[in-house]
Amino acid sequence: MAKLILSMETTMLKEIPLTKERTTIGRKPHNDIQIDNLAISGEHAVVITILNDSFLEDLGSTNGTFVNGQSVKKHFLKNGDTIELGKYRLKYVSELPQQTSNADFEKTMILRPGAAQKPAAPPSAPAPGAAVPPAPLAPAAGMAPPPSTAAPAASPGAVPSHLTTLPGTAPPPVAAAPAAPPSAVPPAHLSTSPGMAPRPPAAAPATTPALPLGVIQILSGGNAGKEMELTKTLTTLGKPGVQVAVIARRPHGYFITHVEGASFPAVNGKTLDAQAHQLADHDVIELAGTKMEFFLKT
Repeated sequence: MAKLILSMETTMLKEIPLTKERTTIGRKPHNDIQIDNLAISGEHAVVITILNDSFLEDLGSTNGTFVNGQSVKKHFLKNGDTIELGKYRLKYVSELPQQTSNADFEKTMILRPGAAQKPAAPPSAPAPGAAVPPAPLAPAAGMAPPPSTAAPAASPGAVPSHLTTLPGTAPPPVAAAPAAPPSAVPPAHLSTSPGMAPRPPAAAPATTPALPLGVIQILSGGNAGKEMELTKTLTTLGKPGVQVAVIARRPHGYFITHVEGASFPAVNGKTLDAQAHQLADHDVIELAGTKMEFFLKT
């Protein structure tokens, strides 16, 4: 789990685990990380954590937010980064593998058309002339099922049953299978005797259905009609400096979270809040002045 280590000069004050999607920093008491200092704005900055990734955004503070000595408005945090707020320091610590990069975060992803995927290769057919094993035959009505064990070896001088006999000669008799002892229970896959109910087949183990692939289709603007497949764990949408959101692909669905901008994105005409919102098939998203539709590919 990622965390922030708050310190002032050389004194470590406390550790703050990033367990929430939005961790606010500021002077006012309602902030998750309150720093009671006049150099810190009432609502100074926010850290947004999605899966293993964290993003820092300055909330229009008076004295600014610095990371590793550089003034930033937004920043994709990496392990060891130091956030500087006046005399205070917040060191970002995370040893988890990250799903995206700062370059991906800076891109306007909605302008990139979706790449076509190669269809799955059909199952290979057997080579010409190759022998295909015949399917097992069901026993005829009234006949005992064939034994599951190998037949006894033929006596010396007998003609094997699989060889063709000469014209006019009768085929060699087939040795009868030894009768099973009365206490033996026939295997489950064999037919039962007349009048007995067949055994129910064993229930197949339950499997978790795979998550369908999510797709974003642009509905307005110069890129209307273009599609982008959500193949990555995190996909950034919007325009940096205006409005940015992230769609996270999780095992149980796709979730959209606001990352940057004064206004929040809307889904089906309803403005979202700071929490992650699960997307449903054919939801319409309004983000950075662009309408787009989310749907599941089947």
